[in-house]
Amino acid sequence: MKNTTRLARAGMTCAAAVAFVPILCTLITAQSALAQSRATVTVLVPDAVFDGADGTVKKGLAVVVAGDRIVGIEPSNNSWRDARVIRLTGLTLMPGMIEGHTHMFLHPYNEAAWNDQVLIESLAERTVRAAAHARAELMAGVTTARDLGTEGAGYADVGLRQAIDRGVTPGPRLLVSTRAIVATGSYAPKGFAPEWQVPQGAEEASGLDEVTRVVRSQIGHGADLIKVYADYGWAPGEPPRPTFTQEELTRMVQVANSAGRPVVAHASTPEGMRRAILAGVSTIEHGDGGTAEIWTLMKQHDVALCPTIAAGWSIATYAGWQPGTTPEPRRVTAKRETVRAAIAAGVPICMGGDVGVFTHGNNALEMELLAGAGMSARDLLLAATSGNAKHLDVPDRGTIRSGLLADLIAVEGDPLADLSALRRVRFVMKGGAVMLGESMLPPK
Repeated sequence: MKNTTRLARAGMTCAAAVAFVPILCTLITAQSALAQSRATVTVLVPDAVFDGADGTVKKGLAVVVAGDRIVGIEPSNNSWRDARVIRLTGLTLMPGMIEGHTHMFLHPYNEAAWNDQVLIESLAERTVRAAAHARAELMAGVTTARDLGTEGAGYADVGLRQAIDRGVTPGPRLLVSTRAIVATGSYAPKGFAPEWQVPQGAEEASGLDEVTRVVRSQIGHGADLIKVYADYGWAPGEPPRPTFTQEELTRMVQVANSAGRPVVAHASTPEGMRRAILAGVSTIEHGDGGTAEIWTLMKQHDVALCPTIAAGWSIATYAGWQPGTTPEPRRVTAKRETVRAAIAAGVPICMGGDVGVFTHGNNALEMELLAGAGMSARDLLLAATSGNAKHLDVPDRGTIRSGLLADLIAVEGDPLADLSALRRVRFVMKGGAVMLGESMLPPK
C-alpha cells in the first residue's frame, strides 16, 4: 500500500513536472524577448525635433526607437536603462525625406546624353550605377524615393528595390513604376532609319485593350505604381501634344486602381493635364503649361503637382547658362512663374526634382529652387515629409509619431531658419538601423 502511494505520488510529481516544462519555457522565452527588446531600444537625443506634422521645431525632446519603429517621444532629460543612447548634439532630428520623382537608372545629361544611356550603356552598367545612386540619395537624407521609370532598363528597378529591401545594397525604400507607358510612336529614341527597331525608353501601348494589358503586365512584373506619359512631342523639335485619349487614360487608372496601384502622369500641356486629372491620376509631373483653369481642377480633385523645377534648371546649366552670371534663360523664368502660380492657387505640391537629370544626392536642389518660387521653408519641409507621405500613399512614415517607421535623419542647424541645413545631413536611420553617423554610437 505504501509502495503504491509512493508510486502514485511519484507519478503525480512527474506529471506536474511535465506540465510545468512548457510554462517554464514560455517564461524563459518571454524574459529573453524582453531582454532583447530592451537591448535593441535606441534613444535619439537631438538639440531639436522637426516632427513633420505641425511644421515647428521643438526642443527638449528625445525619440525612442525599438526594432524598426518609433515607440515614443519623451523629455530629453529622462534616463534610459538598457538602451543605446545616441546624442545628436548640434543637430535637428526630422523624418527621413521622401523624394517624389527620381530615376535611379539615369545619371546627369552632361555626363552622357539620354540616348547614349538608353542605347549604349549596358544593363549591367546601368544597374551598378543605380545602386550607387540609391546609396547617394540615402546618405543625403532620402529614406523613401518614388522611381518614375527605368528609361529603357526594363524591370531592373524591381530588382534594385528587392536588393535594397534584402540588405544587399543601401538605399531608400523604393516605390517603382518599371517601364512607364507611352502612346505608340510618341516616345524616344527617335531619328533612326525606319527599317530599324530601336529600343524605346518606355513601353508602348494603343487602344483600350492594349493599355489594359500593359498596365496589368507591369503590375505583374512588380510595379508599385503606373506612370503614363499623357503628352509628348511626336517628332523632334515639335511642341508636346496629348498622346492618349481620355478613355485610354481613364481605363489605365481604373485597371491600376483596382489592383491597388496609383497612376501618375507626365503632362506639360493644358489638355494633357486636364485629361489626366479627370482620369483620376494622383500626381501630375512637370506641369509646365498649367493654367488657372488647370490649377483649379487639380485643387478640386486633390491632384498634387510635382514641379521638377530642378530638371529644367540643370539642363539650362548644361547648355552653358551660369546662374548669377549670365542672363537667366526664358524657360527657367517661365517655369518658376508657372510654379509660383500653382502655389498661389493652392495646388498641393509633391516634392520631386526629376533626380537623375541632375546628380543623385543633390535632391535638396529642388527645395532650394522652390523656395525661389515662393514656398516657405516650413511648407517645403512639410512637402518633403508628411506631404509626400500623403501624395505617395505611404502613411507609415513622414512624421515622428509612435508606431511609424523609424526612418529618421538629423541635419546640422535649424532647417526652418536655414534651408541649407538639408545639405548637412549628419545622421540617417532607416527602419531603426543607423545608416550614417556610426561614429556617434557609444563604444561597444
